[in-house]
Amino acid sequence: MNSTGITYEVGDQGERPWGEWQVLDKQSHVVVKKILVYPGERLSLQRHQHRTERWIITEGVATAYCDGAVTKLSVGESIWIPKRSIHRLSNEESGPLALIEIQLGDILTEEDIERFTDDYGRVDGV
Repeated sequence: MNSTGITYEVGDQGERPWGEWQVLDKQSHVVVKKILVYPGERLSLQRHQHRTERWIITEGVATAYCDGAVTKLSVGESIWIPKRSIHRLSNEESGPLALIEIQLGDILTEEDIERFTDDYGRVDGV
């Protein structure tokens, strides 16, 4: 896991209280992750200064929050998360949620996460 400013590498993975992630691909300004969100869980309300993200749903139904808008996404649907937008991903369903996250930007590290609220007490850390 890279929480010290070191860029992601293919095969990096991590467990979080909300689910799991794994890096599938990495290029100079692109990181591709597979993300699994457990039923009833959600990620932090957050923003990134240095990257945009595209979320593509591969299993389940996602609830995406982006700058005040709420969007339900099913398999095959996607959403674009612009730089500096306040966003959150939730799994409000009883089954698993899986997605591909494509990060694009100059700084692609865990340090580029600014948390506003978090169900797991991680506002000031990873």
